[in-house]
Amino acid sequence: MTNSGYAGSALDTKTRGQARFSRNEFFIGVDLGQAKDYTAIAVLEGNHTYRVRHLVRERGIPYPTIVNQIHSLIRSRELRSGRVNLVVDQTGVGAPVVDLLRNKGLMPIAITITGGDHPHQEDHKKRTWSVPKRDLISNLIVLSQTQRMKIASGLKEAATLANEFQNMRVKIDLRTAHDSYTTWREGQHDDLVLAVALASWWAEKRPMRMPKPIVMGSGIGKPEIIWRGFY
Repeated sequence: MTNSGYAGSALDTKTRGQARFSRNEFFIGVDLGQAKDYTAIAVLEGNHTYRVRHLVRERGIPYPTIVNQIHSLIRSRELRSGRVNLVVDQTGVGAPVVDLLRNKGLMPIAITITGGDHPHQEDHKKRTWSVPKRDLISNLIVLSQTQRMKIASGLKEAATLANEFQNMRVKIDLRTAHDSYTTWREGQHDDLVLAVALASWWAEKRPMRMPKPIVMGSGIGKPEIIWRGFY
C-alpha cells in the first residue's frame, strides 16, 4: 500500500472542484469502536483500482453524532457525483449503530467480522454478512501488492493508515493451521485498516448484479431481449 500514487483527495478543498466530474463508485467503510476506542471512516473511490479519498479517526464521539457525520458525508456534493456503498462493521457495538443508520434512511451493508473460513450472507433484506477477518485483510494485501490501492498523500491520517497496515501480522495456529491477523504489539490499533478493508472487500467481493431483461415482441419469430436495468 502506497501513499505516493497521487497528490490530493477528492474530499479535500483543493480538489473538490474536480470531484464534480467524477462518476465513479464510492465505498465507505466504517469500523466502530467502543466508547474509549477509535471509530474510523474511510472513503474509497474507483473500480478495480481504488483511491483512498477520505480518512477520519476519532474517539469519544457519541454514536448518534457518528451517524449524523456519515449521513452528511453521503449527502455531500462530492459523493453525490457517483454511486455510494456504505459498509459498516456491526460486530459488538455496531449492531445498534446500524439500526440508527437504517432509521436515517441509509441502507448499510452490515458485516459481522468472524474467525471463520468463509464469508456468507445472513439476511438478504437487511443486507447483513458474516466475513472472516482473514478475508478482509488478505483482500487488502492483494490490492496493495498489485498496486491497486492508493492513498492520497495529502490526507491527515495517511501515515497512520500506512503504519497500521505495516504492523499487521499473520498468526498461524499450528494445531489447526488456521491463520488470523493481529497487530504486532498490544495497544496498537487497526481501526483505519479495518475501515479500508471493509470498503475494499465489498468493492471486490460483492455479488455481481445481473442485468434484467426487457422482452419486446418483434411480431415474428422469437421476441427480442434488451438488457436494461438490474435485479
